[in-house]
Amino acid sequence: MDMTRAISILILCLHFYYFWNAAFVEWGLRSKVTDRLLFQIGKTGLFNTFNISKGISLAALIISLFGTKGRNDDKKNYKTSVIYLVLGVILYYTSWYVVCFNGMARNLFFVYIVWTLTGYLLFIVGGSYLSRIITIRLNNDDIFNKENQTFPQDEKLRLNQYSINLPARYRLKNKWRKSWINIINPFRGLLVMGSPGSGKSWFVVEEVIRQHIKKGFAMFVYDFKYDDLTRISYRCYKNYGSSYKITPRFYSVNFENISKSHRCNPLDPETMGDITDAMESSRTILLSINRNWISKQGDFFVESAVNFLNSCIWFLARYENGAYCTLPHVIELMQLDYDKLFTILGTEQEIATLVNPFVNAYLSDVMETLESQIATPKVALGRLASPSVYYILSGNDFSLDINNAKFPKIVCMGNSPHKQQVYGAILSLYISRLIKTVNKKGGIPCSLIFDEFPTVYFGGVDSLIATARSNHVSTTIVLQDYSQLKKDYGREMAEVIMNIVGNVICGQVTGDTAKQMSERFGKTMQEKKSVTTSSSDTSLNKSIQFDQPVPQSVISGLSSGEFVGMVADNPASKIALKAFHCEIVKKRESAPGAVTELPDVRSVSGEMITSNYRRIKGEVVQIADCMIAELLNDPRRAHLIVKKTKSTH
Repeated sequence: MDMTRAISILILCLHFYYFWNAAFVEWGLRSKVTDRLLFQIGKTGLFNTFNISKGISLAALIISLFGTKGRNDDKKNYKTSVIYLVLGVILYYTSWYVVCFNGMARNLFFVYIVWTLTGYLLFIVGGSYLSRIITIRLNNDDIFNKENQTFPQDEKLRLNQYSINLPARYRLKNKWRKSWINIINPFRGLLVMGSPGSGKSWFVVEEVIRQHIKKGFAMFVYDFKYDDLTRISYRCYKNYGSSYKITPRFYSVNFENISKSHRCNPLDPETMGDITDAMESSRTILLSINRNWISKQGDFFVESAVNFLNSCIWFLARYENGAYCTLPHVIELMQLDYDKLFTILGTEQEIATLVNPFVNAYLSDVMETLESQIATPKVALGRLASPSVYYILSGNDFSLDINNAKFPKIVCMGNSPHKQQVYGAILSLYISRLIKTVNKKGGIPCSLIFDEFPTVYFGGVDSLIATARSNHVSTTIVLQDYSQLKKDYGREMAEVIMNIVGNVICGQVTGDTAKQMSERFGKTMQEKKSVTTSSSDTSLNKSIQFDQPVPQSVISGLSSGEFVGMVADNPASKIALKAFHCEIVKKRESAPGAVTELPDVRSVSGEMITSNYRRIKGEVVQIADCMIAELLNDPRRAHLIVKKTKSTH
């Protein structure tokens, strides 16, 4: 390469000597040997035209530059090199204009040489820069490693008679591709998580409601912010109600707008087979009111309160075949004087053992302990004593067997963010009784949707997800964050719910929730690159290693409508690509007749509600008076009358 460059310089010097020979003669810089040598070289045609020798010199220079190795520099780029090369060629050849316009004047000889050599040197600089440029480039635009974190996802639409299919799109190697979130087995449970505004209801819950009603599911919807989901459910019911074998009935329950609410008695005696059902109902009510009791189950005062409420419920369930077994009657019964209350409860043999500790404490004048046992349920349930609540709970427009094959139902129950503690206890009781009813064989497929799940409490949610699958009961749990679940259900139950659910769809979350979701994905093979630069060489190192495809930081920064998660499959329908990280594509409902307004159920006046409230209070007093009168007239049972002897102090 050095020799080639020397030839280039030699040819350029011969060019100067040949075309400016007169100047060299005048300066005495010639000899016969050089003239004879130049004459022989000229026979080769090197000097036939002015630019042939310059072109050959430049060609030899280019050949020499191919072998040049300079010190690598990551700051050098092709743009700088090309500028030097182009500028050098321009100067190198435009020096000809000195001869073209002025001839071979001796006084311009040095101008021509400087002009030509400047272009020659600039070309050398540009060529040497080319060898110093690091051609290996890392993708500096992908500073968050997004391309490495992409992975193939399920692009096939998998339909069956129960499935929920959400159209989506995802990014794979810097290209957008269409995909599907195929929840082919919703009976294994669906958990939807995401912070407020992440799109849980709009992108997921609405589609669950629409697709399941379209496929003929019975449905229960717990609508925390009534009437958002209720109106959607009613619209889908009107649009797709004809797809059922037997057209279902639509019912909604709320405590704010009585005229649009149906009435339902959650303590319907026909659904209570034995005292254990009353025990479950009483536990649900009290634990939903006092969430801190969830971790204290088994404590003396907690179990005493549950037993007391259980006694009141079961007494009314047995009295006159349950004609007065409603929650309003239970609340009023609890408010009776202890003499009357313990007397009438003691007449029922099944609860005599439950009532006996309270009676003994009362007769022994251990009032502090007795009040601690009884005051809590009395005060807690006393908050529910309002005419509107009594009106809703004392009627019976429908039963809770929503998946009854002969009488399918779509039931929506609404809460209010402003009164969630009051209404939450009642709705928890509804849900507890409904789950007990629908989790039986012989019903049609049923979908249970719980929006803002931590705002209600009912025991056995884990067994519901675990056992209701065989009875075709789909459970959709919607919450904002795992920490909510821990706060309201306790750590143990929260972990069970998180781990037992088969299908998970998660929007933007942070903290432990994002960490748990990231760990669900495991690790994927990802390519790592590194560049090593030395004084004479640049090397690229590539390695393959396991790393998280969806890190915690990515889940914390998801946009609205963007979700990660994992689906479950069936033995007969395997899904190889269960994990997803995509944007759900929301499609507008194309069915006609988009009804949004809920109809009025009945015309309700304030007088009707007040009259019902007074009637319930009067009936409880009447029950107590009648029972005591019967005992007084029956000597064999007169000993059941509880009468505390007044202290002489």
